[in-house]
Amino acid sequence: MRDPFQNPFPSDRARHAIWEMLVSRDIDAFLAADWSLVEHDFVEEGFIGIDGRKEVNPDNWRLAFPSLSAYREEWLRQARDFAGQSFAEDPRTAIFTTTTLEDIEIEGDTALVRKKFDGGITKADGTRDVLQWQTLYYCRLHEGRWKISGFTGYLPNPMG
Repeated sequence: MRDPFQNPFPSDRARHAIWEMLVSRDIDAFLAADWSLVEHDFVEEGFIGIDGRKEVNPDNWRLAFPSLSAYREEWLRQARDFAGQSFAEDPRTAIFTTTTLEDIEIEGDTALVRKKFDGGITKADGTRDVLQWQTLYYCRLHEGRWKISGFTGYLPNPMG
């Protein structure tokens, strides 16, 4: 069984950096509802985010984030909402356990990254929030480090 906190790319510098950005740093920033922890992980110019709305049919996907600022506002809204909830388990452990990022395709200075969520988190009242979707991230080597230039997210997991 994999250790959800362990970066699966210990000897691959590019993939190691991408995993740290999209898993470890992203989760910690989200739990702290602190955008400043991830703001330098994005290429602002030309950023685009597609919301797949957990729909298989791309006709139903939406250009929800035509700019990084639009995405930042939604990210902060979700993070603050999450922070206001009570859980019966450690949220950090639950999110790490739910998250899988093992497939990173790199061609030159561009990467296609597949991040999947498959699990859930138990709330203090005993109900369970299901975390089951996937995101395709488009990353670029920008100013000497890997950054997110866009994504197609909130896709069904599994597709189809």
